[in-house]
Amino acid sequence: MREIERMLRNYRLTTAEILYHMPDHPHLLQSFVWQEYDIAPAFPVLNRFLDFWSHNLDGVLHSVRVASLSLVRPAHMRYGMISLTLQ
Repeated sequence: MREIERMLRNYRLTTAEILYHMPDHPHLLQSFVWQEYDIAPAFPVLNRFLDFWSHNLDGVLHSVRVASLSLVRPAHMRYGMISLTLQ
């Protein structure tokens, strides 16, 4: 599916910062940034990725921080409070 089709189907650009314990040094945390188009607030794509992570990778998940932004939205206009003259 193309990006514009996803946006029209309410997909949003979603970024997740995943903190996980390093397999060789469990007391240390490592950060991983994941970014994909997903549907908020259920985040099915992110949930599939985290499910894959927990079943197939050695690093145990510590925490996940998610940010999502709707890219297709009404235009936002502001009017300036200044008038300039060009000569």
